[in-house]
Amino acid sequence: MTTSLNHDGSDAPAAALVSLEALPADSLHEVEAIIEGDAESLLVYRDASGDVRAWLNVCPHAGRRLDWAPGKFLRAKDGTLVCAAHGASFELAHGVCVAGPCRGEALRAVAVEVRDGEVSLAQA
Repeated sequence: MTTSLNHDGSDAPAAALVSLEALPADSLHEVEAIIEGDAESLLVYRDASGDVRAWLNVCPHAGRRLDWAPGKFLRAKDGTLVCAAHGASFELAHGVCVAGPCRGEALRAVAVEVRDGEVSLAQA
């Protein structure tokens, strides 16, 4: 599922990235958003307890997308996200690389909020 959002920094409520209902527990999804004037691919994760996090869909190692095909992500048996390009592994609580070429670095977080059953960019 890919959704577009224009985030212009106004006081108007942010348009939804994705509905919470479309995010099963412990799932990864790709959505698109306009952030600081640029179209960006985001990785949205809903954990087992229902909390939602988002990061830019970019590996800090070489700046490549994390998904192996649009919206298709690799997971290791331990639940970590695996970069399709070079195999870096990221824990999903904070987006920190725990193994691979960028160990210790982290994915760039994007603030999101859940309101009325919709996930949106957090208002600044």
